[in-house]
Amino acid sequence: MKKPDLDSPQTIRQLVDRFYACLLADKKLAPIFLDVAEVDLELHKPLICQYWEKLLLGSDEYQRHTMNIHRLVDQTQKLEAADFEAWLSYFVATVDSHFAGPKADRAKHLASTIAANMQKSLLDHA
Repeated sequence: MKKPDLDSPQTIRQLVDRFYACLLADKKLAPIFLDVAEVDLELHKPLICQYWEKLLLGSDEYQRHTMNIHRLVDQTQKLEAADFEAWLSYFVATVDSHFAGPKADRAKHLASTIAANMQKSLLDHA
């Protein structure tokens, strides 16, 4: 069976749901999201869908500043290089397991850039 591309809000929602299932099963990352950042998944996942729809589909609904949000988390609990590496590993594995195509490839490239930029910004200026 051919894997779908990340070319619709529906497939992006599937990605976000599957990706967060992986993150929240991780004993190190789950507390960062649930305890430190106090993420309300019912509110958070639709925002993350909007974020990826902006990046992959050109939607203009997402208007938040992601760096500032992550700086607040880092102030509460210092993020480590391993946290970013694990996040990226789960993202790429989720995409590779369930999706294929130009948008899926772009999502992996963007996730790599996002992880590197956040890591550089938060860890190199600590």
